[in-house]
Amino acid sequence: MSVRADSAAFRRACSRFTTGVAIATVRSEDGTPHGLTVNSFASVSIEPPLILICIDLRCNFLQYFRRSSHFAVNVLSEAQRHLSDAFAVKPKDRFDGVEWYEGETGSPLLHGAIAALECEVQKFISAGDHEILLGEVVSARVEDGQPLLYFRSDYREIE
Repeated sequence: MSVRADSAAFRRACSRFTTGVAIATVRSEDGTPHGLTVNSFASVSIEPPLILICIDLRCNFLQYFRRSSHFAVNVLSEAQRHLSDAFAVKPKDRFDGVEWYEGETGSPLLHGAIAALECEVQKFISAGDHEILLGEVVSARVEDGQPLLYFRSDYREIE
């Protein structure tokens, strides 16, 4: 007999794990930048350098990640909460007024992020209501600053 936690209990339990907040970015075929807030981001391997992000199957921007050979993950600083909110809920034009630049792979990188990883798409793995996107890191940058953190369904700061 299999027992499964209900969705509410699962969400509450997962909210007790403190995560950093990042924005995954990609460009569509016409060069338009797209992105979404992710907190399911993790390093997978050092050699080769692999990371993963998870994207909800209902996300309108998933199609751009599927069609692209490269994407980026921008780790947000505590001063970038407004970007986290905008890239999580704004339905379109998420890059309006956002300072960004083109990385080595052409992926959009956000000014002010404390880390940026440009990745070559390795594979997509279907898992429940999400796609796991596995990428090999081809470029990594870091900046000074404190991370934007998320715990118990709210933003937190390091004291």
